[in-house]
Order: sequence, then C-alpha cells, then structure tokens
Amino acid sequence: MSEREAVEALRTLGLSNYEAQVFVALQQLGSGTAQEVSELSEVPRSQVYGAADDLAERGLVEIVRSSPKAYRPVELSTARALLTERLEREKSRAFDCLESIRATETDRVDGQDVSMLRGRQPIDERITEIILSADHTVVFVSPTAGATTDAIADALRDIGTDGADVTVVTADRSLDDRFTGDPVNVFVMSEDNPADFAGRALMIDDRTVLLAAETDNAPVQEEALWTGDSSIGRILAAFMRSGMESGRDRHRK
Repeated sequence: MSEREAVEALRTLGLSNYEAQVFVALQQLGSGTAQEVSELSEVPRSQVYGAADDLAERGLVEIVRSSPKAYRPVELSTARALLTERLEREKSRAFDCLESIRATETDRVDGQDVSMLRGRQPIDERITEIILSADHTVVFVSPTAGATTDAIADALRDIGTDGADVTVVTADRSLDDRFTGDPVNVFVMSEDNPADFAGRALMIDDRTVLLAAETDNAPVQEEALWTGDSSIGRILAAFMRSGMESGRDRHRK
C-alpha cells in the first residue's frame, strides 16, 4: 500500500487529512519534530502542531517532552483498536439518530410509488419485511433453493402459521423438502412446464409486488423494484396471479 492509500484509508476511519498525513509520517520516522514531520509529509509545520495534538487527544500519538517538542506514534495494534472502537461508536450513534428521526410506516406516503433496490442483502431484507406484512396471501417465486434465505424461509413459515395462504413457486425440488410439515405450499414447475424465471418475485395480498433480477453490473449482483398498495402493484399482482394459475393448469394436464 502506498502512502497516499494509507492516508485515504485513515481518513475513512475518521481522521482528518492532516491527521492522517502526520500519522503516516510518524510511522515512517518512528518519532519526529514538527519540522521533520512537515518535511516528510509536506503538511505545513504550523498545521502539524494542531494535527499532532489532536492525534494525541485521540490516544494515537505520544508527546515527547523535548526541545524542540517531538511526537511518537503508539503501537499499531493500539491504534487499530482505538480507531475501530471509535468507528463502531460513531456508527452506533449515527444509526441511533436515524432511528429516532425516521418516519414511521404510518407517516410514509402509502404505497403510491415504485421503489428501486440494489444489492442482494437489501433485497433479501426487504423481501423478509414485506412477507411479514401480509394479511392473507403470499406468493414467492424462488427459482432456486439459494434464492430463499433462512430469514425469508422463516418469514414464510411465520406468516403461514399466522394464517396466511403461502405459496412458493420454484424449479428446485429441494424446496419442497425444506418446507415439509410447514404451512407453506410449494409448487415445483415440472419438465413439461419449464421454469424460465427472470428472477425472484413476491406478491403480497394481491396488491404489493417485488420483482428482482440478477445483474452483470458488479458488485451489485441483483436489482429489484417494488410497489406497495397501489394501482401499479395491483396490476402487477394480477399478471403474477394469471401466470401462476396458467402454470398450474398446464401442470395438471
């Protein structure tokens, strides 16, 4: 890793640009005066004092009482622990604040829009959340067993236990075994009824729909759109319902 990359990484961990440059320079020097740090890092000497003192307040630098005053970095293991702890603390504080100010479900505009999601984990979490909001019907299209995470499977079982009619449509017979004994109906597409799925799909109560497809745009992996209790959602739900019924009719034949 270059000096520049090290500085950028330290900035990501919460140091200012000058603090990161001074800390990197001190790693190279072992210990040094403001003048020596300035010459190596190209940070103005007048700025080295403030940055080094701030680093000392963070516990990352020791002040050597000499003439002229010098600075010495703490062990890297200590610095790692301090920066990691600070990052975790700031992360918790940020999300606690967001939790306190975010709108509640009832405060939000009620489902009259289409939302986009990118990335497998956010989509998995949204699928789980939407399943648990169902009142009476859940249809989940899972092309493979891997498309149904443990959390999604648990949500399907839970909502089925609560009385909802839950159906999983798949081309993977292992899902039938996975839900054996659970209040989940698994419809496995037969060889005579090929399952050329474009991706995952979810329909809740004939009005909320989520459609997800894999993408070649790394590192996103998957993209999805979903819409709540809206005219768009009801139209998409009607198409899904029609397609599922058509597939069942072909399966019976």
